[in-house]
Amino acid sequence: MTKEILRVENLNKYYGDRHVLHDINFTLREGEVLTLLGPSGSGKSTLIRCLNGLEEYNDGAIYFKNQKVTPSAKNWQKLRQKIGMVFQSYDLFPNLTVMENILLAPTKVQKRPEEEVKKEAEKLLARVGLTGYVDSYPRELSGGQKQRIAIVRALAMHPEVMLFDEVTASLDPEKVRGVLQIMTNLAKEEHKTMIIVTHEMNFARQIADQVLFLENGQILENTPGKDFFAQPQTARARAFLASMDF
Repeated sequence: MTKEILRVENLNKYYGDRHVLHDINFTLREGEVLTLLGPSGSGKSTLIRCLNGLEEYNDGAIYFKNQKVTPSAKNWQKLRQKIGMVFQSYDLFPNLTVMENILLAPTKVQKRPEEEVKKEAEKLLARVGLTGYVDSYPRELSGGQKQRIAIVRALAMHPEVMLFDEVTASLDPEKVRGVLQIMTNLAKEEHKTMIIVTHEMNFARQIADQVLFLENGQILENTPGKDFFAQPQTARARAFLASMDF
C-alpha cells in the first residue's frame, strides 16, 4: 500500500448563500491519478482550486502528508511549491521568453541556481518536443505549445502532486492529443501523483486510478477508475457517460 499524500475531510465551500461544495471527502496516495468528472458547474474546478489555496473553503480540512493545512497566505505559498497546478488558460507571462517563464519560480521562490534549473528546463523542453523554443515569447506559440510550456514550468518546481484543471478545454482538437500524451507519460512512466479535471473520457478511462464523479457540488461516486467506466454505481453517472462521445 502506497503512502497517503493528500486527504480531504468534510470540505464545504459557499459563494454567498450558494453551497457549491458539500462535505467533500477523499484520499489520494502517492503515484495515484485521481480524475474529477461530472457535468459543467458541478464544482470540479472549485474543488481543485481549494487544494492549493486559490479558492478559500468555509469549513472542513485538508491534510498534506498527514499534516493539517492551516490556511494562510504564507502557508499556501509554501504548499504551492509541493502541489503544482496547470490551468486551462496557460497563465504564462507574456513579456517573458519560454525559458524565463520556466526559470522564474525555481530561482526566485526556491532560490535554486539558475544554471541548474536551466539545464533541467532544457531536458524537460526536449521531452515535450519544444527544444527550439527557449527564446520564443508566448504570443509566438500555439495553444498546444503554450500548454506544454505551462506543464514544464510546473514540473520544474519538483511538485509532489500535480493538479490539472481542464488543460485541453481551450485547445484545437488536433492539439489535444499531444498534451494528453504528456500527461499519460507522467502517469504511466513517472508515476506522478495527479488530480485531473477533464471532459476527455477516453483519456480518463486510460489513466484514472480513482474517479470522483460530482454533481451540484456533491460526490455521487468515489470508485476505482476501471469500475466507474465498466459499471457506474448511480443512474446519474450512467446517464453522464452515455451522453459522452467516447
